[in-house]
Amino acid sequence: MATSASVSSSAAMRFTGAAAVVVGGLVAAVTGPLELSKGSWAAAYLVLVVGVAQVAMGSARQHWRKAGRAAPGWWQFGLWNLGNFAVIGGTLAGVTIVVILGSAALVAALVIAFLVTLRIDTAPRRVPLIAYRILLVILAVSIPVGMVLSAIRNV
Repeated sequence: MATSASVSSSAAMRFTGAAAVVVGGLVAAVTGPLELSKGSWAAAYLVLVVGVAQVAMGSARQHWRKAGRAAPGWWQFGLWNLGNFAVIGGTLAGVTIVVILGSAALVAALVIAFLVTLRIDTAPRRVPLIAYRILLVILAVSIPVGMVLSAIRNV
């Protein structure tokens, strides 16, 4: 008898983020010996942005799951991963407009993540909530920095 298993957006984020950390490690292992010029950047980006940040967002969604509906979580998941795919692909191909479009998707995902935090009762979870919001702000600030670096590099 077949059963229908439902995967939550928070579980998908945590799984995909953990997989990105492993892939980032493999990229580092391969690109170092091959001396690929953007290998260390790609590895670090996969581990920190695609991986660790996504695990944190998925964990926050799981922790505060009563604060938000499922649909925004799937939008956040899709925009985050599509945006990261575009940023990595655009950077490796040297196409700044793709990096900019990917960055816009990342900003949209961060807006969704932040809006969910506005529905959370802050009294019992103030410190973790503030730490999570700081992470979201750090990620948001790093996006225009990355866009400028991409534009400078590809001129």
